[in-house]
Amino acid sequence: MTIAAPRTTPSGTQASSSGEIRGLTGLRIVAAVWVVAFHFHFTAMSGVTEVVGWLGPLITSGALGVDLFFVLSGFVIAHTYLASMGPALHVGPTVRFVWARFCRMWPVYALVFHLFGLWLLARLLLGSDENIAFQGVQPIMSVGQWVQQLLMVQMWNNEFLDGASWVGSTWSISAEWLAYSLFPVAALLFYRLRNLPLVVLAVAAVALMLPIASSYATIGSPYYAWSWVTRILCGFGAGVLVHLVVTRLPRTELVRRIASTTAWVLPLTMAVGLWAGQFVAPGFGGVVIVGFPVLVGALALADRGPAMVLSRPALVQGGKVSYSLYLVHIPMFEVFWLAQAYVPELRGGVVGHLAALAVIGATYPVAAAAFRWVEEPARRSLRRVGAPRPAVPTTVATFLAARESLPETTTYLPPAPRHAASPTRQPTLAAALVSVQRRRPTHRADTWGAFERAGQVRATILHAGSE
Repeated sequence: MTIAAPRTTPSGTQASSSGEIRGLTGLRIVAAVWVVAFHFHFTAMSGVTEVVGWLGPLITSGALGVDLFFVLSGFVIAHTYLASMGPALHVGPTVRFVWARFCRMWPVYALVFHLFGLWLLARLLLGSDENIAFQGVQPIMSVGQWVQQLLMVQMWNNEFLDGASWVGSTWSISAEWLAYSLFPVAALLFYRLRNLPLVVLAVAAVALMLPIASSYATIGSPYYAWSWVTRILCGFGAGVLVHLVVTRLPRTELVRRIASTTAWVLPLTMAVGLWAGQFVAPGFGGVVIVGFPVLVGALALADRGPAMVLSRPALVQGGKVSYSLYLVHIPMFEVFWLAQAYVPELRGGVVGHLAALAVIGATYPVAAAAFRWVEEPARRSLRRVGAPRPAVPTTVATFLAARESLPETTTYLPPAPRHAASPTRQPTLAAALVSVQRRRPTHRADTWGAFERAGQVRATILHAGSE
């Protein structure tokens, strides 16, 4: 695979095979906010009902944000690791990849799930009924379930999402962890597909989204037995295939213009599709999911329009915080929903609506704090644990070994500077400068060149002697 040199487009996105693609990082916060809005629309409040009635499927179809995350994840993982892991399967790179993903996902996940687990346990012990979470199927509080949640494998033996995770939204974290565990082997296959015709790769990326789209077209939702496996494997795989397409496309002005146009036309088309789909059948608009791979690829290549907006520092920072936002919002909502059950003023009126706005508005600051003080520091610390220690430079190691081998009575003298004089030769610095100065320039250009060479010699030898 040919790796192009990094190139920064006017929007600040990296249109290359290395480095951060800022437009896609900014897209992450859009997907996260979409999911947050979807979950909040279950709040029993008149104002929320009115907003949902006005925006319709743009809110109620927010579960699609998870599938957008899956496609993004496949693209970014391929963008970062496919070239190095695809040629062959080796234990070292595989372990480092899995460890890197664990360091990225687990610390803030473990914090949120333990804190919310204590909340659920308190409701179980102190509550008046068995309903401890706002889920259709109540989560099981047991040591075995705690171990599964801790290892992020709670979905691996569950057909359905409901009740599988203590924090309801973390089913997708378990699904992502499965995809990361399979990627070292899957990379071998994807890498060998890289030279297929571009049209074949592009069609395959879109085709991988058809199983999920067909469930929206037939039953109006993506929920059926083991549907979560279909969603993660198809979405993640589509993202990898889109990366293969983007890597092969030339970065010409025409390609960037088409990508930029697609990046703003496609979201509008999908929004219209979501709105129009409700007149066909409930949930039918979800078929727009087939456009997710195209959107990700377009933003990776675009250098204007939405790519420029998503590349702004505030949205890029939001994209970095999006994982923590995805984790903290459900526990915060559950606390508010329980408070509504005991405080009538929170169910409506001015006080209730202000409280609702405060809760949904507080999710981002809480997530930003979790990112700043937990997610990022813990990730860096854990990565250092698994990082190889730097080797001692050869010259230093040789010096130390020679010094240890000297007799105790021997006085060690450091080597003389390389430019020092001796009885048999002139000082190196002086000799070099005299040699340069004796060269007679034939014209002004040579005079300036001789002056520059003299300066270079002086700087080089002085630097060498100071080492």
